[in-house]
Amino acid sequence: METNKRPMGNEMANAIAQDWIVQLTAIVEEAGAAILEIYNTDFEVQTKGDESPLTQADLAAHRVIVAGLEALSPQIPIISEESVPPPFAERASWQRYWLVDPLDGTKEFVNRNGEFTVNIALIDGSEPVFGIVGVPVQEKVYVGDVRQANPDQRAYVLHKGESQPLQVQRQRDRQGPIRVVASRNHGGERLEAYLGEVEARFAGCERTPVGSSLKLCVLAEGGADIYPRLGLTSEWDIGAAQAVLTAAGGGVYTQDGAVLLYNTKDSLLNPEFLAVADGSYPWIEELPSFPEK
Repeated sequence: METNKRPMGNEMANAIAQDWIVQLTAIVEEAGAAILEIYNTDFEVQTKGDESPLTQADLAAHRVIVAGLEALSPQIPIISEESVPPPFAERASWQRYWLVDPLDGTKEFVNRNGEFTVNIALIDGSEPVFGIVGVPVQEKVYVGDVRQANPDQRAYVLHKGESQPLQVQRQRDRQGPIRVVASRNHGGERLEAYLGEVEARFAGCERTPVGSSLKLCVLAEGGADIYPRLGLTSEWDIGAAQAVLTAAGGGVYTQDGAVLLYNTKDSLLNPEFLAVADGSYPWIEELPSFPEK
């Protein structure tokens, strides 16, 4: 896309400017309101080609976000779960783009447990450098700007107008149980085997089930130590939350300890990964390898 080669401007050269964050927050909140309007009705559920559920809320949030981003930054391309992504031959030349999951956790939405999110990430190079994650039912918006120099502004959560910085403090030691956040709908025997090994290496294992990209936000708030993802996800599922977590001092890593990257291949599926709250702790050395498939 030729327009993506234009200079980004001083407002986005390093950290995201505050006026952009205000506008992006408004877009996420508007998308959340559109979701809740449908959430409070007897909505219909369709099935996509991969057998995953789709509701009118997914599509309504998609329309709000795409319109908002196109008005805010017409020079930056967009990949959304609810649109057809361009082939890798085209997007491989992109320096930066918006990565969107309008409603992550559709199963949580269908089950009405409130653990679904609205996600917008800015990918620069192959890394998520900015992310914003809305949790409509909880009235929360998580913001992470990896390039922000001020630690108090790098990651924070907005809740009913109040802002709380997110700065994960090193708190992991071998004396207490390891706190694990895991999916409500994915896992199976491999995850159970893995957590059994984790429990044997540490002083117990406390497990909390959470849906959607909210799991990474729980890590960013210090509510858990690790999130092992055994199974496939798509890049839009966690891009925004990865930026929030990284900005707060955590990280998302592949099994060999490398940072999880984006837009590096034809497929938009992620490899299995480990998300951690404390990015300074040697997790790869301390934790077992994922069980073979």
